[in-house]
Amino acid sequence: MSRPLDGRIALVTGASRGIGRAVAIELARAGAHIVALARTQGALEDLDDAIRKEGSEATLVPCDLKDFEALDRLGAAIYQRWGKLDILIGNAGVLGTLTPLSHVDPREWDEVLAVNVTANWRLLRSLDIPLRTSNAGRAIFLSSGIAHTADTRAYWGPYAISKAALETLARTYATETDTTSQVRVMIVNPGPLRTRMRARAMPGEDPETLKTPEDFAPSLLPLCSPEWQITGKLYDFPKNAIMSFQAPIAGNAAST
Repeated sequence: MSRPLDGRIALVTGASRGIGRAVAIELARAGAHIVALARTQGALEDLDDAIRKEGSEATLVPCDLKDFEALDRLGAAIYQRWGKLDILIGNAGVLGTLTPLSHVDPREWDEVLAVNVTANWRLLRSLDIPLRTSNAGRAIFLSSGIAHTADTRAYWGPYAISKAALETLARTYATETDTTSQVRVMIVNPGPLRTRMRARAMPGEDPETLKTPEDFAPSLLPLCSPEWQITGKLYDFPKNAIMSFQAPIAGNAAST
């Protein structure tokens, strides 16, 4: 059996269930050592059992992404143990409540931005050196079509805004690392999948009509490989296509 990620170290956030769990197991099946980050110790232990069945190993990191000081310590711990980080999968995210912007509770706004944006910035800040130390550092962030489609959707404000900010964060990091390192950064739109978040957002939808996280996970393997050289682009799973971000519309808008 081919194990193209043998010897690679992969950190997956939100690894205990849904997309994160499926991706962690897929990377483990390909040979990677998984650093699994999630809040729930019991679910992480179940993931550890699944990873061992694939013939790989995991390091469990029970951590709330809003514990920014813990994220700051994570990079040093990874560097001290392995001297590198080959793969970062920024998967964890929260939906928030679907409601008009004027009705959003400030505490919920803060939580959505903290988990979906600030935590990923803190991870990049903490993991920059381990990623650059790798001979092929790969950073992959899971976004949503709602962040970059032309039609803005009402009531999805905090989630859509946070994912648009995450995409800009990832693209900025891609630009900063493109010519100064071997790091490559990709944004991924998994599309509608059979997850708990999707069921909460679309309660009337038949989940049997959707693909599963296990269907999606293998599509990330090429993006995680040392051979992957594209950076700062979007991989759209429903279209199975690499896409560039739309340039600003030309016109008479005032410059800043």
